[in-house]
Amino acid sequence: MRYWLEYLPVWLIAQTLRRLPRPVARAIGRSIAIFFYWVHPRLRRVGLRNLELAFPEKSVAERERILKGVYLSLGRLLAEIPKFPDYTLENVDRIAVYDGLENYLAARDRGKGVLFMTAHLGGWEVGSFVHSLHGHWLNIVVRNLDNSLLDGWVRRLRELHGNKTHNKDEYARGLLAAMKRGETVGALMDTNMTPPQGVFVNYFGVPACTAVGIARVAMRTGAAVVPAFTIWDEALGKYRIRFEAAIPTVCTGDAEADALANTQNYTAAIERAVRLNPDQWLWVHRRWKTRPVGEPSLY
Repeated sequence: MRYWLEYLPVWLIAQTLRRLPRPVARAIGRSIAIFFYWVHPRLRRVGLRNLELAFPEKSVAERERILKGVYLSLGRLLAEIPKFPDYTLENVDRIAVYDGLENYLAARDRGKGVLFMTAHLGGWEVGSFVHSLHGHWLNIVVRNLDNSLLDGWVRRLRELHGNKTHNKDEYARGLLAAMKRGETVGALMDTNMTPPQGVFVNYFGVPACTAVGIARVAMRTGAAVVPAFTIWDEALGKYRIRFEAAIPTVCTGDAEADALANTQNYTAAIERAVRLNPDQWLWVHRRWKTRPVGEPSLY
């Protein structure tokens, strides 16, 4: 019963947003997001603390402005996801356009598989969905939602045009197999981890425990690691799906040192993207929760 009580309001809001003109849906999505900004002070405190760690030089007012922008970005994404079933090749360019597609195609044509290294930045759900609509389906590594009804609904939307979703805790062997088949896998690499799945690398100058699996797979298979971010472009009035050139894989023969070096390089690419678009990254996640042994909590 609890799952239904959680699911039905979300589903009803989503169906309402789907039927509204996009400008109206986005306005409502932003209003909902700002409402949660004010009614969840704990998340607001986490966001401001993260911004203090990342941008100590900025004023409190600047950090608050960035954090409100994050909620507006989430509201925009909230309005867009229910409209996924209405996307077609004829209308999708009104919502999102490619930037650097040649980088993806070059990585794919190497034939050793592609690892999309991305983050909770901008319209991350939009990017993977639009890419599949253009015929480039991918395996998406996700964390299952706690509510099984919501999880099923979101998965159905993600998989409408060929994408396949996989639970992150169960997909280690599948990831290697996908690379051997020359497939593409998308993984979010900007969440807090714990050892041994994570290693500490610098993120905004602060040690952050970060997933090391992508680096190990790239080292083992020769797969191309392509930074991929879907950023809202205010001037265009649509999302820009940006593929950067593949990050060269460090392979010196020292497996542990190489895994650490590659993970640092991937994290640096995420940091560059976040610095360019700080009001579109999910600052309300406790990114620096796990600390090196002996260090106190940052929260």
